[in-house]
Amino acid sequence: MLLTKQARILPTNRHNGHMSESRRKSDTARAFSEDGALKTHVGGQALIEGIMMRGKYSWAVAVRDPYGDIYLEEHELGGAKKSGIRNKPFIRGCFAFVESLVLGFKALSVAAEHAFIEDDEGNVYSYSPDGSELPPRADDASKQAAIGEVSSFATTTISSTEAAEACPELDPEVDVFVAPLPEGKAAYEGEPVKAEKASAALGGKEMTISLVLGLVLGIVLFIVAPAFVTNLIVGDYDGRTLLWNIVDGILRIAIFIFYIWLIGRMSDIKRMFGYHGAEHKAIHCFEHGLPMTPENARSFPRLHVRCGTAFLIMVMILAIFIYTVVPLDALIEALGITNSVAKLALVIVVRILLLPIIAGIAYEITVKWAGTHPNNPVVKVVLWPGLQMQRLTTREPDDGQIECAIASMQLVLDYEQRVERG
Repeated sequence: MLLTKQARILPTNRHNGHMSESRRKSDTARAFSEDGALKTHVGGQALIEGIMMRGKYSWAVAVRDPYGDIYLEEHELGGAKKSGIRNKPFIRGCFAFVESLVLGFKALSVAAEHAFIEDDEGNVYSYSPDGSELPPRADDASKQAAIGEVSSFATTTISSTEAAEACPELDPEVDVFVAPLPEGKAAYEGEPVKAEKASAALGGKEMTISLVLGLVLGIVLFIVAPAFVTNLIVGDYDGRTLLWNIVDGILRIAIFIFYIWLIGRMSDIKRMFGYHGAEHKAIHCFEHGLPMTPENARSFPRLHVRCGTAFLIMVMILAIFIYTVVPLDALIEALGITNSVAKLALVIVVRILLLPIIAGIAYEITVKWAGTHPNNPVVKVVLWPGLQMQRLTTREPDDGQIECAIASMQLVLDYEQRVERG
C-alpha cells in the first residue's frame, strides 16, 4: 500500500557482470560510465539521519529514528506546474536555488524532530548502528500520539509485517511510521497529497529566522571574508582588478573546501555524508531500471554527475569570471570613491547583487545542459570539479541508509504515478 516495487528490470547477470568490471574504475570514471539511461528529474538532499527526495509534484522525507525505525513524511510540492517568467532560462535557476534552500530547511527540521530523543535527565540520543543503549521505548500508541501532536495530517503506522509485504526491499525487522496524508485521504485511492504545513519542530517564524541566519553566515563566509582578506593581500580593488578577482576567487573556493572538510570530521556529518552517498546510489539504481533494493543500489558509485554539488562549484568558478568582467573599477571612479573601506563595501554589495545572475547561469550549465549530456567530452571537464567535491561530501553508505533513500524516493515516485494516471 505504501511503497511499490519498480517494474523496470534489466537482466541481472548483465548488470552483475558490468559491475564486476566497473569496480576496477575510479569513482569519477564510474559516475560517467554508469550514468543510467532512465534520466530522472528526482533529486534529493541528505539530512540528519535521513534523506529528502523531491519530484515533480511532491517531496518526501525518510528519517531513521533512534530505535532504528523509519519515519516517512510526504508533502505536495506547491507550484509544481511552473509557467511564465519562473520557467524562463537563467531566471528559473534563481527560483530553483531559493526553493531548494527553503525546502532544504523544512526537511532538515523534520529530520531533526524525529532523529533524536531526550530522556528524563536531558540526555539526547540518536540512531547508532552499533546498537548503543537507549531509554525505554514508548509503545506504539504513545508514538502514534506523539506523531499526531506535531503533524497537521492524519498519520498512519504500519507494522514490520505490513511493511515487508508492501515493500520487500525494506528490512522486515524495521517498523515504518508514516505521516503523509491529509485527514480522510488514503494513498491507495490516488488522492493528491495536500500539505498544510510540514510537521516540523520549527514554526514559520523560527524557520524564517534560521533561513536568514544561514544566508547571512554563507555571505559572511564566502563573500565578505574572502573579499576582506584579498583587500589585505592585494590592496584596493581598483588598483589591480584582475589579480584581486583571482585571489578572491581562489580564497572563496579554498574556504569552501576547508569548511566541508572540517565539518566532515564530525560524526553526525559523516553519517549525513553517508546518506548523501545513499541518495546517489538509489537514483543510480532507478535510472538503470533495476528493482530498488539495497543490494542493487549498493553496487553503484556514490558519486553522481547530476549532483547539486556541481552547481555550487560552478557558481564559485563562474563568479571569478563574471566579477572580473563587470567594470566595477569604472564605477568606483565614476562615483569618485577614494576611501578604501567604502570601495570594499561597494565590491561586497555588488557581489551579493550579482549572485542571482551567477546562479542562473550556473543552473543552465550544470543542470539543463551538462546534466543531460554526460557523455560530451566538454561536459566531463565542466563536471569534474563537482565530482571531486563529492569525494568530500559523500561516503559509502550502509544498507540502513540506502533503505531510507529508497523509501523516500519510492514515496515521491508513487505519488507522481498516481497524479499522472489521473
